[in-house]
Amino acid sequence: MLSSVLNSTPAVQVNIQIVRIFTRLRKLLSEHTELKLEIADIKKHLQNHDKNIELVFAYLDELIEKKNTPRKQIGFKPEDL
Repeated sequence: MLSSVLNSTPAVQVNIQIVRIFTRLRKLLSEHTELKLEIADIKKHLQNHDKNIELVFAYLDELIEKKNTPRKQIGFKPEDL
């Protein structure tokens, strides 16, 4: 933004380079739709992985809570006779 406001020669050159880079990026993205689709697919998978990891941690928390609760003793008890 600053390079487009300033009137010095280096600022103008920087502004021209910025425009060229963005133009090249836009061209690359439009030509490589496969790459764009693969990136979108990877993002979708990563979101699913995040949800699955959160679910695993939730189950682990439940197991830790159950471990801390006293369990009923099983087996033969002579006092029940």
